[in-house]
Amino acid sequence: MKYLLTAQSQKVLTQFALSNVLLAFDYDGTLAPIVANRDRAPMRSRTRELLATLCSRYPCAIISGRSRADVGSYLEGVDVRFIVGNHGLEPAERMEQYELLTADIRAEVKPLLQHVPGVDIEDKRYSLAIHYRRSRQVAHAREEIIRAIDRLPLPVRSMPGKRVINILPKGAPHKGIALQELRTVAGTDTAIYLGDDTTDEDVFELDEPGRLLAIRVGRTLRTAAMYYLRAQREVDQLLSLLIRARRKDTAK
Repeated sequence: MKYLLTAQSQKVLTQFALSNVLLAFDYDGTLAPIVANRDRAPMRSRTRELLATLCSRYPCAIISGRSRADVGSYLEGVDVRFIVGNHGLEPAERMEQYELLTADIRAEVKPLLQHVPGVDIEDKRYSLAIHYRRSRQVAHAREEIIRAIDRLPLPVRSMPGKRVINILPKGAPHKGIALQELRTVAGTDTAIYLGDDTTDEDVFELDEPGRLLAIRVGRTLRTAAMYYLRAQREVDQLLSLLIRARRKDTAK
């Protein structure tokens, strides 16, 4: 991986910024810090200001694991053009079918986990997030969740995250598909995507050299992203660079 905030990497960033580009971001751990209480996860005020400016200069999207309504509740006054929820599934075709499948999955998995302390099942209507952040035995809780998922009689896709395992109907659209569709709808040629978690690998793994700049918050060897930021705090620097790039372009 290459650190994005070096002079050489910033040249690549500027090239993408000056192209016909869509900017897309994950929310938790990317635009907003990871918090213990998932129901209170606002952006820092500076990030919010920068994002609002960015949205006036680029077509912007947020592709989150949260529901669309949940993400939207944090974006009042910020004119983000596209909001995609449930890991790229919402909105999509066959929404009613995904909702029914998710209800069935919840009914099957809930009794399998009710004996595990500290486990919380979040129902996002079209997907589930099984949180174990509050467990006193994190490794044990994770093993029990994985065991429960393996016992499900329904076709599912599971995706691990930070003290959470997400469950989606198998075959549902993911973040990579969502990004490609948004780029088409927006009429852009390229995309910059910033994410921080395993669920963002569906974007990072897209084989689109020259068309996608994939950036991960946090360095790891287990990613397909080529560039990284060291920490979520550096996101503001990235947004500032993107704003500056379009300011120069306008000045020309």
